[in-house]
Amino acid sequence: MAPISILFGLLLTGVGLIGYLAPTTFGEVGEKGTSPTALIPVGFGAVLILCGLIVLAKPGLRKHVMHLAAMVGLLGAIGGVMPLVRNQFDFTKSGTVAGALMIVLSAAFVGLCVRSFIAARKARKAAL
Repeated sequence: MAPISILFGLLLTGVGLIGYLAPTTFGEVGEKGTSPTALIPVGFGAVLILCGLIVLAKPGLRKHVMHLAAMVGLLGAIGGVMPLVRNQFDFTKSGTVAGALMIVLSAAFVGLCVRSFIAARKARKAAL
């Protein structure tokens, strides 16, 4: 799961950087221009990358760190709803598209984490 955590962290970081540096890629920008809140996915991505790197460096911490990564993913999926609500689900706006991408990426990551946790539990039970 560590490489998957790093991959999703990089994807979220990309969403945040594009949303901040080239927001018109995702859609229209409001009259206030680019907001620093466009960088929120970068924060979530950085934490996922860090979790993946910790697991690669210290495999003994895998269980705890990957549960933390799953929680970060869940918070990212929940947090991605805010731009959608704020922009009234108008998918012509950059913030709405970035929020939707954050939801999709974070939810997919959480789904992969849950699948991995279930497989690990089954493997542990089979080893007994």
